[in-house]
Amino acid sequence: MPRVAARSDEFVLQIDPVDGGLDHEVGGLCRQVHQLRNVAQEIDREAKFQNDMLNQLQLTLIKARAGVKNNVRRLYKSIVQDGSNNVAPVIAFALICSLLLYLRYKISG
Repeated sequence: MPRVAARSDEFVLQIDPVDGGLDHEVGGLCRQVHQLRNVAQEIDREAKFQNDMLNQLQLTLIKARAGVKNNVRRLYKSIVQDGSNNVAPVIAFALICSLLLYLRYKISG
């Protein structure tokens, strides 16, 4: 509100803040900026953690693949060196069992 001063050519203007609203708004915005900064830092930390975990999982997967590949090679090499002698008794046993089941059902049926 304007007030009249002692001299007639002076004019004094005093502005009263309305309940400190502007300062309150600025303070609120500063708090929100700090909160958003903290959230961004937490997101960054979480992303780094998950990236590290993913890298470890990829390394573990690569090691597992290499282990499986080596075991398959050894198994194949073992089969080739021993020949098919290991497979022949299994096939003969399966044929004998099938023949016995066939004969049993043929005789009883």
